[in-house]
This record gives sequence, C-alpha cells and structure tokens, in this order.
Amino acid sequence: MNDRFKLAVTGQSLIKHDIRDIPDPAFREVQRLLRQADLSFTNFEGTILGSHGGWPLKGSFFGCSDPIVLDTLRAIGFGALSLSNNHAFDLGPSGVLSTLEEVERRDFLHAGLGRDHSEVSRATTGSIGGRRVAIVAMDGGPGPDFMYAANADGNRPGRPGVNRLGLTQRIEVDEAAFEQLAAIRDRVGYTAIDLANDSQPDDRPHLDPETEIGIARAVFSRSERFGRSVRIDEDDLARNLASITAASADGSLVIAYLHHHHWASDWYQVPDWVGGVAKRCIDAGAAMFVSHGAPVLQPIEVYRGRPIFYSLGNFIFHVRSEKSTWTAPEVWESVIGLCSFGEDNRLLEITLHPVIIGGEHGLADRLEQRLAPHLATRESAERILRRFSEQSARLGVDVGVSDGVGVIRF
Repeated sequence: MNDRFKLAVTGQSLIKHDIRDIPDPAFREVQRLLRQADLSFTNFEGTILGSHGGWPLKGSFFGCSDPIVLDTLRAIGFGALSLSNNHAFDLGPSGVLSTLEEVERRDFLHAGLGRDHSEVSRATTGSIGGRRVAIVAMDGGPGPDFMYAANADGNRPGRPGVNRLGLTQRIEVDEAAFEQLAAIRDRVGYTAIDLANDSQPDDRPHLDPETEIGIARAVFSRSERFGRSVRIDEDDLARNLASITAASADGSLVIAYLHHHHWASDWYQVPDWVGGVAKRCIDAGAAMFVSHGAPVLQPIEVYRGRPIFYSLGNFIFHVRSEKSTWTAPEVWESVIGLCSFGEDNRLLEITLHPVIIGGEHGLADRLEQRLAPHLATRESAERILRRFSEQSARLGVDVGVSDGVGVIRF
C-alpha cells in the first residue's frame, strides 16, 4: 500500500456536452487538480442513450446524454463514478444497460447501477495506485419503485436499475389535525382499495392504522408537532451497510455515497436523518461519506476522523434557461475536496478548492453558456470558503482559509 493516497471529490456532474476543448485557464486549473489526485470521484447525474435504446420515463425533468460525455469525464480527470441518482432511470432499464456498458468500456470504477438487485447490492472494488478502493452508492429518491433493481422471482423477470435506500416522507400533524384528516377520509369514503389504486405503479404504503393515514400519495403521521420526517427502510440500509463492512474488512478504502431529493425547505440545512445514515455508514467501515441532491454546497462534518460531505452541490450543470429555477449564484458554486489518506486509510488532510461553473463573469450569461467549472480566485474564492467555513463550524469543524484554499488538518 502506498504511504499516502489522494482522493478528489466534487459536486455532481449533470453533463450533456463535450467540454474538453474549452481553453479557459481557470478550467485547466480544475483539470490539473483532478489529475493531481490518485483518484477523482463524481456522480454522473444522467443516463446514456446507447446501444440498448430506451424511452423517456419523465416529463420536463427528463434527460439523457450521448456516450461522448463519459470520454469527457475521463479526459478531465475522473476515474470513479456514482451512477445512483434520480436521472439514472430516465430511459428505463434500457438506459441502465447502456450506461453500464459505456461506463465499463471506459474502465471507470463505478457503483449504484446493476443488472439486477444482487449485482447492484455489491460494493465495487478496484486497485488504484496500489490502494484498494471500493464504492457503495445508494439513491434515496423519491422515485417510483420500478426504477430500482430487482431480482427475478417466480413469474417476474429481473430488472436492471438503481441501488435503493428506501426513504418515505411523512407529514407530521398534531392530534386535532390528525382526527380531522381521519374524519375527512371517512366522510369521502376513501378506502384501502382507493389508496392502492392511487399508489400505482408502486405498491401501497404500509401504514400503522393507529398513527398513520394515507390519502392519495400523502402519508400523515400523528405527532405532537407539525413538520415533515423521513422513514428509512432498515432492510435496505442493513444491506448497504453489510456491503460497506465487507469491503472495509477486505482492506479497501470505502466511499459511501447517497443521492437524494428529500431536502429541507432551506437547502443549506442538513436534515437530521442524513447525518444518522452517514454516521452509520462510517461505523460500518466507510472511510468517507459523500452526498449530492440539494443543488448547493452544504457543510462538512468529521466523525471518528472521517469526513462527511453532506452535499457538494454541482460541478457540471448543463441545464436550459427556459423555465429554469436554477438561477441563484449558489447553485453554480462548490468546492473540490482533495482528501489525503495515510496508512490504514487514516485521513491526514483535506484541502478545499472553490469552483464556479462558467466562472465569475459567466454568472451573467444564459445558463446554457455556463459549461465548465472554473477555479475561483480572490474575492470569489474567499466568499465561497467563508460561507462553507461558517456552516461547517456549527458542526465542529475548523476550516482554515489561506490564499483562496480551505484546509482541514488531522
């Protein structure tokens, strides 16, 4: 094993175009950072339209890419990908097969998609620079049941799909509101059969009749307060934790990854349940936890000497201006985290390099023109790192800032 191993992690890459030929020096600096690492990791936020074809399974948020974008990610420095996210099934099982085929053809270390449930549940392991590295990548949705991988069973064939961490939202209401909802349900004659019909194509939710009410796709939970909560499928979590433990026991540096859209109303706030999942992954043996979904940079926490990147926001974000809601500057800003590990996969240092998609001046352009991440400098770098440092300090992490770079030492 090498004495020192450097792993770069970035925001998610929703990539539609080949950006290799963009000559801007600030983009070249980003590539230099990625290539400086022994391994660079991102989430490929999409699905490939390839030899297996496929059909759109979404409305206005549908997206697919040509295989050339994978060549782009390879060329700019990435060697590892998560494939588990809400766009991975946009072309259905056919898109999953095409994505796996093209990713494997380019020899990426990858996880999060599989040809069936058994395949998608295993950690993917490779040897990079003399170090064993493994990825367990999960998606928490929300998404329909049919996007997740399944084994053949009886008369049902197996299904290619995403590795699931089952998460279901509950709307919490107080006692009086709960009784009112129960009365409304009974007055309109809403039955279990109606709930089953409204839940299609998914199975109807499992409800506690004393504390939960399901109407259409909403589940209301009896509580002492009003709010929202997330219920975690413990079987799914246990299955993924077992994969982490097995890979860690084999000596691998394990990246535990989660993509989800169960955000807090304030995108900068980290829901409590995410921290719980992250820490259980680390307890199981993960060397780090990385998450995407919320389209902004969220804080870092250090637990048992291991980093938790709650959301690294966006790294490449190819979207259209028409009817877009992604106009806030924070959506286009993030950091590259360069994590240095020593013997026994012990974390030694993290350096944080701020980036702006399209560059600082590109924020005035149409969204279609913001194609590549640029290394941020001067005031922009200080501003991004200051916000990140202040948020992380609330979780007990001291991020030093010097010359436009953040540093965490252990």
